Amino acid sequence: MLVLPPMKKLFLAALASLTLAWPAHAMDAALRAGLLKLDPQTRLEQRCDAEVLDRISHDDHKYKADRVVAYAFATPEMKADAIRSPGAAFRSKGQWYRLKFKCETAPDHMEVLQFRYRIGDEIPEADWAKYNLYD
Repeated sequence: MLVLPPMKKLFLAALASLTLAWPAHAMDAALRAGLLKLDPQTRLEQRCDAEVLDRISHDDHKYKADRVVAYAFATPEMKADAIRSPGAAFRSKGQWYRLKFKCETAPDHMEVLQFRYRIGDEIPEADWAKYNLYD
Protein backbone atom coordinates (compact mmCIF):
# COMPACT_ATOMS: atom_id res chain seq x y z
CA MET A 1 0.00 0.00 0.00
CA LEU A 2 1.35 3.39 -1.02
CA VAL A 3 1.72 5.85 1.88
CA LEU A 4 2.04 9.53 0.97
CA PRO A 5 3.06 12.48 3.17
CA PRO A 6 0.05 14.59 4.28
CA MET A 7 0.89 17.57 2.04
CA LYS A 8 1.30 15.36 -1.03
CA LYS A 9 -2.04 13.69 -0.23
CA LEU A 10 -3.67 17.12 0.02
CA PHE A 11 -2.12 18.25 -3.27
CA LEU A 12 -3.14 15.07 -5.08
CA ALA A 13 -6.69 15.33 -3.73
CA ALA A 14 -6.92 18.94 -4.91
CA LEU A 15 -5.47 17.96 -8.28
CA ALA A 16 -7.98 15.13 -8.64
CA SER A 17 -10.82 17.56 -7.88
CA LEU A 18 -9.54 19.97 -10.49
CA THR A 19 -9.33 17.25 -13.12
CA LEU A 20 -13.05 16.60 -12.77
CA ALA A 21 -13.80 20.18 -13.70
CA TRP A 22 -12.13 20.02 -17.11
CA PRO A 23 -12.36 17.42 -19.85
CA ALA A 24 -9.14 15.48 -20.30
CA HIS A 25 -8.66 16.84 -23.79
CA ALA A 26 -8.99 20.47 -22.67
CA MET A 27 -6.67 20.98 -19.72
CA ASP A 28 -6.38 24.58 -18.61
CA ALA A 29 -3.13 26.28 -17.62
CA ALA A 30 -3.64 25.77 -13.86
CA LEU A 31 -4.24 22.03 -14.17
CA ARG A 32 -1.32 21.67 -16.55
CA ALA A 33 0.94 23.57 -14.16
CA GLY A 34 -0.17 21.35 -11.27
CA LEU A 35 0.62 18.16 -13.18
CA LEU A 36 4.02 19.51 -14.21
CA LYS A 37 4.94 19.97 -10.53
CA LEU A 38 4.65 16.22 -9.94
CA ASP A 39 7.44 13.71 -10.39
CA PRO A 40 7.12 11.82 -13.71
CA GLN A 41 5.76 8.58 -12.16
CA THR A 42 3.10 10.39 -10.13
CA ARG A 43 2.22 12.57 -13.14
CA LEU A 44 1.66 9.44 -15.26
CA GLU A 45 -0.59 7.93 -12.57
CA GLN A 46 -2.57 11.13 -12.00
CA ARG A 47 -2.99 11.83 -15.72
CA CYS A 48 -4.31 8.32 -16.33
CA ASP A 49 -6.56 8.47 -13.25
CA ALA A 50 -8.01 11.76 -14.54
CA GLU A 51 -8.62 10.14 -17.93
CA VAL A 52 -10.46 7.24 -16.26
CA LEU A 53 -12.77 9.60 -14.37
CA ASP A 54 -13.39 11.78 -17.40
CA ARG A 55 -14.09 8.97 -19.85
CA ILE A 56 -16.41 7.00 -17.56
CA SER A 57 -18.46 10.06 -16.65
CA HIS A 58 -18.74 11.24 -20.24
CA ASP A 59 -19.21 7.86 -21.98
CA ASP A 60 -22.03 6.57 -19.80
CA HIS A 61 -24.17 9.16 -18.05
CA LYS A 62 -25.44 6.66 -15.48
CA TYR A 63 -22.00 7.01 -13.82
CA LYS A 64 -20.52 10.09 -12.20
CA ALA A 65 -17.03 8.82 -11.41
CA ASP A 66 -15.26 10.76 -8.66
CA ARG A 67 -12.53 8.40 -7.39
CA VAL A 68 -10.35 5.69 -8.88
CA VAL A 69 -8.06 3.22 -7.13
CA ALA A 70 -5.76 1.62 -9.69
CA TYR A 71 -4.40 -0.99 -7.25
CA ALA A 72 -7.61 -2.17 -5.50
CA PHE A 73 -7.47 -5.82 -6.62
CA ALA A 74 -4.05 -6.10 -8.30
CA THR A 75 -0.86 -4.12 -8.65
CA PRO A 76 -0.86 -2.06 -11.86
CA GLU A 77 1.77 -2.88 -14.48
CA MET A 78 3.86 0.22 -15.04
CA LYS A 79 5.95 1.06 -18.08
CA ALA A 80 7.79 4.26 -18.87
CA ASP A 81 4.75 5.87 -20.49
CA ALA A 82 1.90 3.49 -19.76
CA ILE A 83 -0.19 1.84 -17.06
CA ARG A 84 -2.14 -1.39 -17.31
CA SER A 85 -4.45 -1.82 -14.34
CA PRO A 86 -6.37 -5.12 -14.44
CA GLY A 87 -7.62 -4.76 -10.85
CA ALA A 88 -8.80 -1.20 -10.45
CA ALA A 89 -12.00 0.19 -8.92
CA PHE A 90 -13.88 3.44 -9.33
CA ARG A 91 -16.55 5.16 -7.27
CA SER A 92 -19.72 6.64 -8.70
CA LYS A 93 -22.57 8.12 -6.68
CA GLY A 94 -21.24 6.48 -3.50
CA GLN A 95 -20.92 2.99 -4.99
CA TRP A 96 -17.71 1.20 -6.04
CA TYR A 97 -17.30 -0.81 -9.27
CA ARG A 98 -14.58 -3.06 -10.63
CA LEU A 99 -12.56 -1.62 -13.49
CA LYS A 100 -9.80 -2.58 -15.92
CA PHE A 101 -7.93 0.03 -17.90
CA LYS A 102 -4.90 0.62 -20.11
CA CYS A 103 -3.51 4.11 -20.51
CA GLU A 104 -0.58 5.27 -22.63
CA THR A 105 0.71 8.84 -22.52
CA ALA A 106 3.23 10.96 -24.36
CA PRO A 107 6.70 10.90 -22.77
CA ASP A 108 5.93 14.02 -20.70
CA HIS A 109 2.79 12.24 -19.35
CA MET A 110 0.59 15.20 -20.20
CA GLU A 111 -1.26 13.86 -23.26
CA VAL A 112 -3.11 10.55 -23.33
CA LEU A 113 -2.31 8.77 -26.59
CA GLN A 114 -4.26 5.54 -26.12
CA PHE A 115 -6.88 4.59 -23.57
CA ARG A 116 -9.17 1.59 -23.10
CA TYR A 117 -11.30 0.56 -20.15
CA ARG A 118 -13.94 -1.93 -19.12
CA ILE A 119 -16.36 -1.51 -16.22
CA GLY A 120 -17.01 -4.61 -14.17
CA ASP A 121 -19.41 -5.59 -11.41
CA GLU A 122 -20.53 -3.48 -8.50
CA ILE A 123 -18.43 -4.17 -5.39
CA PRO A 124 -20.54 -5.06 -2.33
CA GLU A 125 -20.17 -2.56 0.50
CA ALA A 126 -19.20 -5.41 2.83
CA ASP A 127 -15.98 -5.79 0.77
CA TRP A 128 -14.94 -2.15 0.68
CA ALA A 129 -12.74 -2.22 3.78
CA LYS A 130 -10.93 -5.33 2.58
CA TYR A 131 -9.85 -3.45 -0.58
CA ASN A 132 -9.22 -0.07 1.10
CA LEU A 133 -12.21 1.51 -0.58
CA TYR A 134 -14.14 4.15 1.32
CA ASP A 135 -17.39 6.06 1.03
